[in-house]
Amino acid sequence: MTIFNLGSINADFTYQVPHLLRAGETLAASSLTRGLGGKGANMSVAIARGAGRVQHIGAVGEEGAWATLRLLEYGVDTRHIATVPEATGHAIISVDPAGENNILIFPGANACISSEMLGRALSAAHTGDWLIMQNETNCLEEAAHMARQLGLRVAYAAAPFVAEDAAKIAPLCELMFLNQIEAQQLSETLGIQFEKLGIKDIIVTLGADGCDWYHNGTPTRIAGYPAKVIDTTGAGDTFTGYVMAGLDRGLPMAQAIDLAQQAAALMVGRLGTADVIPDLKEVTEARLSRN
Repeated sequence: MTIFNLGSINADFTYQVPHLLRAGETLAASSLTRGLGGKGANMSVAIARGAGRVQHIGAVGEEGAWATLRLLEYGVDTRHIATVPEATGHAIISVDPAGENNILIFPGANACISSEMLGRALSAAHTGDWLIMQNETNCLEEAAHMARQLGLRVAYAAAPFVAEDAAKIAPLCELMFLNQIEAQQLSETLGIQFEKLGIKDIIVTLGADGCDWYHNGTPTRIAGYPAKVIDTTGAGDTFTGYVMAGLDRGLPMAQAIDLAQQAAALMVGRLGTADVIPDLKEVTEARLSRN
């Protein structure tokens, strides 16, 4: 099985700040790091580091070759990453001492995916492969329809959340990732409880409390793991990527989720995004316990 990831690729500029900015405020940061990011890139790296097979579908600007090379170094198949005239996407991330963040995103090349790019990438897929998407690129609905026509299973991490867009893609999904607020907004938009949408598996993340897994509408609570929080950026993407990697390796859903919870617990103890996602060896050797 292969996981095709239609996803964003960003340069992440991460600033450590004494508190998150308020309107009209000027604030000095204590440090700056630049690294690979974007929800799509984060998930591709997490899938690869979780021992899954992933081909990334995306775009960078002419100055973004470093990002493609970095993904390749982490084990991601980059043959479907195009170079386009638009600048590579980037994110401005502020992180406070409690690990909370706010993020400003410039889409750039991430909004330049074409139908031709999708067709070339998915033509290499086989029945039963996965397509996973997030909301940081264009062509999501088209990609979902194309994937279903080709016999792929569609997974959707509906963030950054736009209820109307999620409502269009939800009927095409077999697996959906939401947080609590997104789940409530989706239910309100559709006028039906999200667990009654007919999606085979829905995972609603609960932060430190773990997640609720709805299988054919039936919920199961899977607890999280204690963690020392330094930076929450990328933790959700790490969780999603590890779930997908576990499914790719044939793990039952509950076991894939449990492993993903452990990876996310390690991730929040690190500053950064794709470059610091733990690999499977680190996760298994950490031997985390829920106490």
